[in-house]
Amino acid sequence: MGAHPGGDRGRRRRAHAPARRPLVNERLGAVAATRHCLDLAALAALPAEPAALARGLKKAREQADGVLADRFAAGTDIRELVHARAWVLEQLVLSAWRHLIDVDIELDLCAVGGFGRGELHPHSDMDLLILYSQTGERPDQNLCRSLETLVQVLWDADLHPGHSVRTVSECVEEASADVGVATNLMETRLLAGNGRLLAAMRSATQAPALWPAAEFFAAKCSEQEQRHAQFEDTIYNLEPNIKEGPGGLRDLQMIGWVTRRHFRTATLHGLVERGFLSEHEHDDLVANRDFLWSLRWALHELAGRAEERLLFEHQRGLAARFGFDGDGNEAVEQFMQRYYRSAMQVARLNERLLQSFDEELLAGRQHLPSAEIDEHFRVCHGYLELKDPHAFVEHPALLMRMFLVLADHPDIRGVRAATIRLVREHLYLIDDRFREDPTILGMFLDLLKSPRLVYSQLARMNRYGVLGALLPAFGQITGRMQFDLFHVYTVDQHTMFVIRNLRRFVYAKYPERFEHAIAVMQNIERPEVLYLAALFHDIAKGRGGDHSELGANDARAFVDRLELAEEDRALVVWLVREHLLMSRTSQREDISDPVVINRFAERVRSQRHLDHLLVLTTADIAATSPKLWNSWKDSLMWELYLATSDALAREPEERLDRQASVNETRREALALLAAHGMAAERAEGLWTALPERAFLRLDADQLAWATAAVGRAQTLPLVACRHLPDKGISELFVHAEDFAGLFAVVARELDRMQLNVLAARVVTSDDGKSWDIFQVMDTNNEPLHSSDAERLGTMLTEQLATKTVRRLPSRPVPRRLQPFMGCAEIRIQARGELTSVEIAATDRPGLLSGMAEALVVQGVQLLDARVATFGQRVEDVFLVADAEGRPLDEQACRELEAELRSRLDVSS
Repeated sequence: MGAHPGGDRGRRRRAHAPARRPLVNERLGAVAATRHCLDLAALAALPAEPAALARGLKKAREQADGVLADRFAAGTDIRELVHARAWVLEQLVLSAWRHLIDVDIELDLCAVGGFGRGELHPHSDMDLLILYSQTGERPDQNLCRSLETLVQVLWDADLHPGHSVRTVSECVEEASADVGVATNLMETRLLAGNGRLLAAMRSATQAPALWPAAEFFAAKCSEQEQRHAQFEDTIYNLEPNIKEGPGGLRDLQMIGWVTRRHFRTATLHGLVERGFLSEHEHDDLVANRDFLWSLRWALHELAGRAEERLLFEHQRGLAARFGFDGDGNEAVEQFMQRYYRSAMQVARLNERLLQSFDEELLAGRQHLPSAEIDEHFRVCHGYLELKDPHAFVEHPALLMRMFLVLADHPDIRGVRAATIRLVREHLYLIDDRFREDPTILGMFLDLLKSPRLVYSQLARMNRYGVLGALLPAFGQITGRMQFDLFHVYTVDQHTMFVIRNLRRFVYAKYPERFEHAIAVMQNIERPEVLYLAALFHDIAKGRGGDHSELGANDARAFVDRLELAEEDRALVVWLVREHLLMSRTSQREDISDPVVINRFAERVRSQRHLDHLLVLTTADIAATSPKLWNSWKDSLMWELYLATSDALAREPEERLDRQASVNETRREALALLAAHGMAAERAEGLWTALPERAFLRLDADQLAWATAAVGRAQTLPLVACRHLPDKGISELFVHAEDFAGLFAVVARELDRMQLNVLAARVVTSDDGKSWDIFQVMDTNNEPLHSSDAERLGTMLTEQLATKTVRRLPSRPVPRRLQPFMGCAEIRIQARGELTSVEIAATDRPGLLSGMAEALVVQGVQLLDARVATFGQRVEDVFLVADAEGRPLDEQACRELEAELRSRLDVSS
């Protein structure tokens, strides 16, 4: 056994094969990592019978894969490994070719794509191009049969070949029409044949004969833009694609393709020789490529297939393989931060290099304006340029001033690549002295006060590394992800999007989504306060402890160095400390309860604080996930805002208490009912058995709607549904004779129809009737279609009449949710004369009905429920009692928790 090629010993002579050596030998050499991978003598001795040949090749591949896997685990250089696997597959392909191809036609067997570059991972595709010289009108039938057998053998050997059989003219025709084909042909490498056809193809498809460098560059840039758009143009996806996504391996290959096409160099180091990269940048680029290669190798091994996405189910395993450990999600979050930072560096260099190529290749933009700005900066063909490459050393403040210049000149298209490179090379100048310089801090504050391009320049500062250098704590959250389905972006990207949303409010963009935030934003006199709060609100994520409190401390230290009024400094700090207050209160507490409103108003303290908090909270939620902000959350926040504004306008002793709120709800509901023809006496009669808390749990509009429905009802059970366009939800009202499983029946049907339950207000009258209201959306986060509402009403009416609880058949947990399953958080404790059951868990099909069924099984009465959903996390609170209406004793609490866990917990 050995790793070294055995030449062409035993090769059968064919009529078309010349007796001399090939004109071009482009086969891969055997590196050290190939040692003991293959027995080349055994390969040569394999039988030519296709099935037996395929079995022999498969066995050889499996052996080689095992050897390479062991070497990867032992820490062998990844560059050797990707080369070694390409070499292994090359030997297997050549073995099949020698055994099966014996035709009297000139052929060139070529490796293409990653195989052509000599870079293959454990489950990479192996792309082949077979060039042939056609002498008749139709391809030779013997050739067709031989090639079909070859491809079948390669597939049966699990080599996953991608193949094409073309003439030179066909290659030229397809390459001229598709820059992707032209790119693949650039990486073609001869495996077998005399190379004449390959040489002819190369001559006909390379520049300037086809796709001259400038046209090729423009087409590849357009191709990259389209590819990035498929991933929302961000590297910070929760399950990033390490091959195709922004900052991935394809971005590195993009640099290589343009370099090869224009500069005729096949190595990245050629860019150093031509001045496009420094040695340090080249080393960084190679190091990031090697990391991505190692990651891809490990991902293929872990997934057992050609998986290019860092799926949730693989992230923990990969974190362990790369040596990250820690409690909870710490290891996987550190690992993903390592990936994001690597991808970010690739994306930054890709951006700068492509701009450098653009400046050299596309002379067509020379018509763009050039002008002097000041003694340090000028505009060169539409792009900002630092005049003196040594100016940053002499005047470090220019590193900050540059962004002010860009904000003041919105017609400037960007920054020249050479200047971007200078910025990054001089980040070391941003030291403690720089960070405390009043002039520089004044420039930063001026940028935040700028009437335009605030977000654009802060995002540019982040891309160039200036923001992380100016605020070291911000640098710590760069690429920091949170291992959940709630936060879609990394912390730094989320922060940038919060500021982008705030700027959108200033310009009144998307009024259909942000009507209330836009209206309140017009009352904000100094929006820079909000931008500062946004920068610091999550800056302490990942440190441990309360990130709001730690971030407030960071904010205080920074704003104290700015020329801001103390009132504004204090507001920034307060906003950072309390940035979660409004969302938590509106979604987790009963904002119809005046006690909740008054407590919230005491923490907010003033209308100015409230205005800023509403705007910041809206921007924050909307920047957490594209799907998280909706009309429902908007309506909750606005309801809380209006109620708090009213409370703040009153003296503390004049604010509404619960009894005043009850009286106000009754009065407003009676007025609504009177407008629809129901007399007050009739309404009061229907309310006789309602407990007082019903007038706290239901608002006036809900109470009036439910009362009108009850007044019209001829029989029970009654199920009514309505659409609330201002909230973007549907409401379901259930009025029936109460029984132990009523809530479970409703929950089961809602789960069966895969409806999203946003909130549930459960009220039982003294005469044993339910007055329950459920607020729901469909799977598309839309109100129910009229046909679905009708079907839901029919099914519920039938089931409530029989008073039968049927268990919902279990449904599989969706793939994306599986890594987040585990133990639910359950807390059961006394609350007054009742027992409170608080449950927090990852949302999934059948969750609510599972909770409801557990209550039924344990013989527990449900007296009130508050259901809240936050992305893929639910936080529900149930008020319960035993069969006699008493709080649960300790034994009953333990049994209830055990029953809940048997239905909710998912073992890992």
